[in-house]
Amino acid sequence: LMVEAEPHALPQPTGFDNLAIITANNELAGAELEMIGDERREYRLRDALRALEGDYDIILIDCPPSLGLLTLNALVASDSVIVPLQCEFFALEGISQLVRTIDRVRRAFNADLHLEGIVLTMYDRRNNLSELVAQDARGFFGDQVFETLIPRNIRISEAQSHGSPVLDYDARSTGAIAYLALADELIKRNKNKAKA
Repeated sequence: LMVEAEPHALPQPTGFDNLAIITANNELAGAELEMIGDERREYRLRDALRALEGDYDIILIDCPPSLGLLTLNALVASDSVIVPLQCEFFALEGISQLVRTIDRVRRAFNADLHLEGIVLTMYDRRNNLSELVAQDARGFFGDQVFETLIPRNIRISEAQSHGSPVLDYDARSTGAIAYLALADELIKRNKNKAKA
């Protein structure tokens, strides 16, 4: 587990300037069971990441879609949450529960936690359902939904199967272009918040 290793030794270079990654390993599967009896189990990741403060401007934590102890640790360690929302039928039901969970975590463990935004993913312009989900999400969450839509794109799936970021695999694909636009939108939003 990261907490038992020297945090500065864990980040590995990625081939992209100013981007490092800490990957999970097989020991992570048993981490939840190991932490159950710990007194400060919700704070393990936050405490470990504090050792990296000052080394990185931004730390992104990728989480599973279920709320277990690992995801709870990620929420406690975070300032904000970006939620991917698949443009599928049942996705909106799950996101309202997630927003309630974020609120509970804010009240119990991390007063600084907030919803950064919702990213509409697997959007298919040919499918009316995608547009209905997008409209419903925007109607309910307003400007918390990013303008950028991440399309359903085979190149994203192919990149994953090759263990490569889509920007390396095919930087001209619609998926890669959409993710670059999302990054630009996120940067602009944060600059606007800083000015306010």
